[in-house]
Amino acid sequence: RSSPPPPAEQRDSRVDMDRIQRLAAANAVVVFSQSGCCMCHVVKRLFCDLGVGPTVYELDELSWGADLAKALIRLMGSSQPVPAVFVGGKLLGGLDHVMAAHISGKLVPQLKQAGALWL
Repeated sequence: RSSPPPPAEQRDSRVDMDRIQRLAAANAVVVFSQSGCCMCHVVKRLFCDLGVGPTVYELDELSWGADLAKALIRLMGSSQPVPAVFVGGKLLGGLDHVMAAHISGKLVPQLKQAGALWL
């Protein structure tokens, strides 16, 4: 006897997580953001100052952005879904993790390894 299918909410959640992983893996640096978020602005500005052009998904401008925000909350283990930064398809984290990696000197090597920086 087969088990019943998972509830629709759980299936939708899995679809959103898969979508996040696909989007994150498609580019060297991906930032999930919201257009009015000051922490998101700081992250995007840091990457631009480093010479990296991240792929940015503004959740408030996407028809499916609210669903991605819910999935990012689960993925990040935080009540704040953005900014969510992926480098080389792997979750780096929010602003705190990005800044910690930058200050410790670990961010630039990660960006080089992901192919976002060549120098």
